[in-house]
Amino acid sequence: MGQAGCKGLCLSLFDYKTEKYVIAKNKKVGLLYRLLQASILAYLVVWVFLIKKGYQDVDTSLQSAVITKVKGVAFTNTSDLGQRIWDVADYVIPAQGENVFFVVTNLIVTPNQRQNVCAENEGIPDGACSRDSDCHPGEAVTAGNGVKTGRCLQRENLTRGTCEIFAWCPLETSSRPEEPFLKEAEDFTIFIKNHIRFPKFNFSKSNVMDVKDRSFLKSCHFGPKNHYCPIFRLGSVIRWAGSDFQDIALEGGVIGINIEWNCDLDKAASECHPHYSFSRLDNKLSKSVSSGYNFRFARYYRDAAGVEFRTLMKAYGIRFDVMVNGKGAFFCDLVLIYLIKKREFYRDKKYEEVRGLEDRSQEAEDEASGLGLSEQLTSGPGLLGMPEQQEPPEAKRGSSGQKGNGSVCPQLLEPHRST
Repeated sequence: MGQAGCKGLCLSLFDYKTEKYVIAKNKKVGLLYRLLQASILAYLVVWVFLIKKGYQDVDTSLQSAVITKVKGVAFTNTSDLGQRIWDVADYVIPAQGENVFFVVTNLIVTPNQRQNVCAENEGIPDGACSRDSDCHPGEAVTAGNGVKTGRCLQRENLTRGTCEIFAWCPLETSSRPEEPFLKEAEDFTIFIKNHIRFPKFNFSKSNVMDVKDRSFLKSCHFGPKNHYCPIFRLGSVIRWAGSDFQDIALEGGVIGINIEWNCDLDKAASECHPHYSFSRLDNKLSKSVSSGYNFRFARYYRDAAGVEFRTLMKAYGIRFDVMVNGKGAFFCDLVLIYLIKKREFYRDKKYEEVRGLEDRSQEAEDEASGLGLSEQLTSGPGLLGMPEQQEPPEAKRGSSGQKGNGSVCPQLLEPHRST
């Protein structure tokens, strides 16, 4: 590079450049420009503010408690159990009324079992034998019902038999009723009481209508015109989940009851409603050997001689899972930043600016003057124009012990509360 080029480069370092704006008197270009501006404005107003409600503070930490009760009675008359009345203490497991509970709809009953020796079921591979040496004494039968005694029990004219076991005998029968044992369960009722709370806004509500007449819950049923009656007919819940009661009652299944609370707390508390949805959670289309839902339990007794015996029950039924979720939104920071009297002060504290070294001395003077955030918030008329109130020093800080955080809105603006 020559001497002239170096001189020109050095001189260009001291050039000042500024933008030049050209106003084009063109209707088409101007119209396109205004349309782009209107589109951006419409996006902000319609999508961000009206649809997505971007001006709201949202609380997704929903706290929930669920209490459930089932009511109804059924009558059965079988050779194993005779005539019997079944009430909620017999067919609901567990009895505590939790958000997950099981209703018995079908049973395989094996009465009068005693600890004795008997032949293992023929369908158990590990229990098959052809001689005594195949049955090792003291060895548990894999996927079977007891412990081998060392004897192989063979039927006449057969070369294969089953091992003798020490177990609860007689063993459970493998036959299953062709129709639900408790057919009346379709008309049982389920009471679901749900309390929710959004801690950020101190807002709470229940899905039960607040009425003075207690007889309301004894006669009402949940329906399209009765969303605040938390009493559901069991058969209706199964139908709303897209299943048939006779099918699911025979082999069992799992039903999900979802309660959704999406509350716009800018509106009155009476506008915050629960929304219910019902679904079949187990694989109802699968026809595998593991389809359905069942488990075993027993009732134990002692005879006159003090010998223990039991009635074994293999229970098929419907497990209900009550799931609660939701969110609460409240008109919050927009008020503090734009509408209140000290909006400039709150905006300065919410959005911190990074200043140069020359401004730090001024900040030090402000801190030395003793007018921090807490003093300015409580001096003169209150932040929202309320009378001055004296508070202890610890009450002037947020829940995290820091001043000027962005979560002071729920404390400054009192949200809607349930009545």
